[in-house]
Order: sequence, then C-alpha cells, then structure tokens
Amino acid sequence: MAEVAESGSSQPTKNRKQAVKIREMSIDDLGDVFHLGEQLFVARTAPNTYRAWDEYEVADLFYSDTEYCLVAEHEDEIVGFALGTTINKNRSAWKYGYLLWLGVLPEYQRSSVAERLFYRFKNIMLHDGVRILVVDTEADNMPAINFFKRQGFGNPQEHVYLTMNLDQERQRMKKRENNS
Repeated sequence: MAEVAESGSSQPTKNRKQAVKIREMSIDDLGDVFHLGEQLFVARTAPNTYRAWDEYEVADLFYSDTEYCLVAEHEDEIVGFALGTTINKNRSAWKYGYLLWLGVLPEYQRSSVAERLFYRFKNIMLHDGVRILVVDTEADNMPAINFFKRQGFGNPQEHVYLTMNLDQERQRMKKRENNS
C-alpha cells in the first residue's frame, strides 16, 4: 500500500530542499527506512496500512528488488523512501510496476521530496520495460490520492477490507485436540 503521509508541518528551506539526494537504498539503510516507516505508518493515521509495515516487508523488498528501493537523504539522514517491485503475469506481455510504499518525514513534505522519489522510481520502471504502474492506498487517504493524481494516476478504486477473528475458532480447535 503506497502511503503518502501529509501534515501541516513547516517546510524545509530552499537550500535544504536542494540538498536532498535521491539514491538507491543500501543494506545500511534498512534500519533507518524501517524506523521512518514506523513513524509514518501508524494505526491512528493509517489503520489498515500500519498492519502491513514491518521489518520483513522492508528487508524482503530490498533483497528481492533492490533496484526499486530508493531513499531520500539529507546530511546523512534518511528523510524519505520509495519501495516497489514488478509483477509479470502469466500469458501477458505486460510488465507491471507496483509502488508499495512512499514515505517522507513531515518536515520534508510539500517540498518535492516525494515527487523526486516518485519521478526516479517511475524512470527506473520505464527503463525496465514496465507498461503499467500501480499504487494503492486507503480510500480516505486524500493526501495520498491527491499526490498520485498530480503524478498522473487515474481511475481510483475503493478497497473493501474484511476481517475474521479466528481466536474463538482456534480455541475450540485446541479443546477438540485436547479431548481426543
């Protein structure tokens, strides 16, 4: 789920904005990216997204698709990231790109860091033969939806999330197993 967290925080100065470097993520960035995601993808602001954010998500994407993992860095601090992958479907000539995560520190939002991350991500996808780029976010995440519309995405579709608590069924299953 691509998430663009927005807030009314102060903007960085023009010099700081220009000093942000977009680069490919390295193994040394894993911890910083994970912790930044922990700050951005929280239950109160992203009730469905935060459940999917964990250290395995970052590591799995990095180890499987390093070239689609980017960071924004300012003065040796990770201030943003974009993590994605590609999808090849059987019996389809089309290659799909999927931007799963996009996050930027609040004080760097609205200063083109997310746009620069996305632009670099999109160019990598173009060079790799991707024909369709996909993102998803929660239906009420208007900052993310508006951001992606500005980048050229269209045709938003709402998602429906259903949950099933298996705890009671699991307890009944354990009782049956203990009684056998």
